[in-house]
Amino acid sequence: MSQLRGTTSAGPPGPVSAHRAPPEARAWAHALGTAVAGIVTMLVIATLGLWAAGAADLPGGAFPSVVAATVVVAAGGSVGLSGDVGALAQAHANLDAVPLSVTLAGALVTAAVFLLPLRHRAVAGTGELLGRIGRTAVCWLVLLLLLALAAAHDFRISVGNDLANQLGAELGATPVIGFRADLPATLGVGLLWVLALLVLTFLISRRAPLSPRLLHFQDSVRPPAFAMLQTLLAYAAIGLVIGIVELFTRGDPARTFAVIFLGLPNLAWMALGIGTGGGWVGHVDKAIGLPVPPALDQVLRTRGQRTLDLGSLAAHDGRVWLLVAVAAVVLLAVAFRAAVRSPARRPAWRHAVEMAVALALTLFTVGLLTRISASFGLSLIGVGDLGGGLGNGVTLDPQLLRLLGVGLLWGLVTGFLGSLLARRVRHPGEVPAPQRPPEP
Repeated sequence: MSQLRGTTSAGPPGPVSAHRAPPEARAWAHALGTAVAGIVTMLVIATLGLWAAGAADLPGGAFPSVVAATVVVAAGGSVGLSGDVGALAQAHANLDAVPLSVTLAGALVTAAVFLLPLRHRAVAGTGELLGRIGRTAVCWLVLLLLLALAAAHDFRISVGNDLANQLGAELGATPVIGFRADLPATLGVGLLWVLALLVLTFLISRRAPLSPRLLHFQDSVRPPAFAMLQTLLAYAAIGLVIGIVELFTRGDPARTFAVIFLGLPNLAWMALGIGTGGGWVGHVDKAIGLPVPPALDQVLRTRGQRTLDLGSLAAHDGRVWLLVAVAAVVLLAVAFRAAVRSPARRPAWRHAVEMAVALALTLFTVGLLTRISASFGLSLIGVGDLGGGLGNGVTLDPQLLRLLGVGLLWGLVTGFLGSLLARRVRHPGEVPAPQRPPEP
């Protein structure tokens, strides 16, 4: 009886989910993990690139602040330069360039982590998706705010010789250049950046579930959108291979590493635009000093604004025409894959139109992201460029209408040809026709 009493008196087991976090807490934890993964990835890539560029030797412990500023700019923020050189001196400085290696790495990691809990679902409610996007955006903004607060430092600039330094100190004109993150612009544009990234994630990835109201758009939007992602990643991969070759063939691997970790997509995606017939306009006051293609340096390092396109580059290096062949192969391949992923009965002209719109928007975006404006000048009592090289400038602006035009043209041609090539390939959702048994 005592044994029976012992077994029957045991209380009911506790709830299994007693120690599990509530769904809302898990959702916020995943949003925070997504934002942290993206920001940490960007910090690592920026640190490696700036270290290779020699920024670790900056005075006054400025390296962490420079890393933070680089990530802020890569995430859509704004960092302004300021100078204080006293009443008898003048200085001007501006820097507007996006380190797209940092941007690309952070975007890919953020999108991949964001999709982890959704990868086995085909449909999700609109409220749930908006909630996930909103929580991730809030966590992202908090981390971006912390980085923006850390992105601040001041430098004392030597003007190149002891006499000028002593004169500047006596006159109270010792040049000090600093940078600060613009908090309103950083948080505003940073919010648009992360929202655009998450929306593009749903437009591109087949693993991302959609709300029932948007399911009928996936066959027309996702194939060309994914094709554009493949195009950009293919060019980045080609650029990486070329960069690795440069590491073993040039005498300055540190600068090559700096370009790989900071500006590889800048050069690779410009090659896409130039190969399709697009162009940029700009100039460089002095030699760029980075392992960029020599033809690019030679075209821009002239007086006045110069157009950077196939014609101007080919005048210095005929191998530039290979960019046309590379563009044709890559764009035709991704157009073929986009057609294979689309319904079989879709007409070829519709594939062509979808590819044209997608490629035109992609080249337009590439043009906006690759623009560069950088200058620094210093004068003391009317004597300009006291530092013997401090007065430099680099500008590079895209010809956006030209990029839109060539994108529409190449998209129409490659989209139409890709659709024709995909006609004999099985498409998603097709059921092969049953084979008739041979007649006796």
